[in-house]
Amino acid sequence: MAERPYTILSVAVSLDGYIDDTGPSRLVLSGEADLARVGEVRAGVDAILVGAATVRRDNPRLVARGGGSPKKVVVSGRGNLAAEAAFFATGAAEKLVYCARSARADLRGRLGPLATVVGSRERLDMRWVSGDLGRRGVRRLLVEGGSSIQRQFLRADLVDELHLAVAPVFVGDPQAPRFGGAGTYPWRPGRRAALVETRQVGDVGLLRYALSTRFGDEGDGRP
Repeated sequence: MAERPYTILSVAVSLDGYIDDTGPSRLVLSGEADLARVGEVRAGVDAILVGAATVRRDNPRLVARGGGSPKKVVVSGRGNLAAEAAFFATGAAEKLVYCARSARADLRGRLGPLATVVGSRERLDMRWVSGDLGRRGVRRLLVEGGSSIQRQFLRADLVDELHLAVAPVFVGDPQAPRFGGAGTYPWRPGRRAALVETRQVGDVGLLRYALSTRFGDEGDGRP
């Protein structure tokens, strides 16, 4: 049985813990230097995973720096994705879509050869998704967003390393999405995450945390 991928979760937050605002377009919290750093992290993994809401709202290209070509993975319970999205239109990397079993046939018809659609379960579970990626040869996985996907990976104890980029701004909107949010997480007073690096990247403060005993097994996760 294939081991689940070594998983890095990368997120940029405001000083008051938000990952976005409620405006019509994405709030870019990272500066140029940190965006370049994320591009280099992408180049060092086998796959990058986001949720369908991120694809719809941010229309990300998810490209790596330096010629890397990791698989691009999107999780979409209902299969509400447009074939014209930059996620599918950009790059030669393999694209994988995980969706509910009931949405599989329709999504395969709309996407055609643009992506491999995987829908063997009605209710998606991140442990199953992670295990399936491992069976597909993914050894290093980068999870980027959005907030729901981040929470699911964290609560399921699937994250080995956290990259928390803190931007020097406040959002101050209680309706905006926050990092984490209410719920039960593995890292509590009896099991504290280990801070392994602090670094200034442009005007952003980068905090790297080891969240599992696997930290470092697949390299130190830099840059």
